[in-house]
Parts: sequence; C-alpha cells; structure tokens
Amino acid sequence: MLIFWDRRLVFLATPKAGSTAVEVALESLAEVAVQRPPEMKHVNAEGFQRFVRPWLAALTGDRFTTIALMREPVDWVRSWYRFRLRDDQEDPAHPMAGVDFDRFARSYIDDPLRATDGFGTQSAFLGPAGGVDRLFRYEDMEKFTHFLDERLDCDINLPRVNVPPAADVSLRPETEAALRDALAEDLALYASLDRSG
Repeated sequence: MLIFWDRRLVFLATPKAGSTAVEVALESLAEVAVQRPPEMKHVNAEGFQRFVRPWLAALTGDRFTTIALMREPVDWVRSWYRFRLRDDQEDPAHPMAGVDFDRFARSYIDDPLRATDGFGTQSAFLGPAGGVDRLFRYEDMEKFTHFLDERLDCDINLPRVNVPPAADVSLRPETEAALRDALAEDLALYASLDRSG
C-alpha cells in the first residue's frame, strides 16, 4: 500500500497484479509505503475501509481516493502458479514437484485460499462494487500510468520486477471451464472495468 498524502491518493496492492513494480517506481513519491508484512502491504479494500480510511479522515478531514489494479482472472491464477514454481526452487521439500498448471488450477478450484496465500479471489480482495474508487486493468498499464502521471504530476515508468519464470500454463478444456466457473465473480468484475481511454 502506498499513501500519497498531499494528493489524497492511496494505491492498494492487489497481489500478483504488478504491485511490486508500482511500489519500486512510486515509493519515493509516497509519504507512506507499507511493504511489510504482506498482511499490511496487501491490505484489501475492506481492511482499508474499516481501519485506514477512518484514520486518514481523522488526521486530514479529507477523503482519500483509492486505486488498484486487477489482472485478467485466469491469468491471475497462472501468475500464482508461476510464483509457486519460483518459490519451489528454494524449498527443499519441493511441494510443486510434478505439479502442472492443470493440477494447480484444480487445486485452486478446490481451495482458492490455500492456493493464493489466503487471498482467494481478486473480487474478495477488491471488495464489492465501490470498494475501490478507481480500478484499472493490469493489462492496460498505459491507462493506469497516464492516470498516475496526471494525478501525481510526474512521468511514471514502471520497471519489470518480480517476474516469475516462464512455464507451460495450458489447461484441458474441462479444467478451464471449471476454473472460469470458479472465477465467475472475478470475470464479471473484470468485464465491467472501463476500457475507454
């Protein structure tokens, strides 16, 4: 989470949706940069509304605008898989040994919270409609950075950081259909995001 005090702006860091690149690019511009622990770095919309927003309002008398990125939902699950593969390289027990993406997707369908370190779905993280003031598609980074350029009055260039390894992320048709069913709420939210410039 990044708080831009003078601009009355807060970036909520959706896991696996470019948050590390945004933090690397913008940390020096933010008055508050929460990067640890993960529970605070990735405070969700509900946590922000319950705890952080009232605190900021009490200190400033103003309302802060919240912004966040959302990744295409199936690609978001792919990103979690690649992240697990990278972490597996450092884990002597190798829990991902022999786990292809199809099997990982089925385990996500069975237990989204376990597969994503307790985050579950992006729609749960981002909250119901109105949980985040401005929600941008991760795949339309140009629109997001244009917003930041104008709001923060500077030229924003996001680096490529925290990139997981390439992997085969193909799915059997029946697994993809089941995954899309499990992600129905996320897919609807993603489809609702404004694609206009």
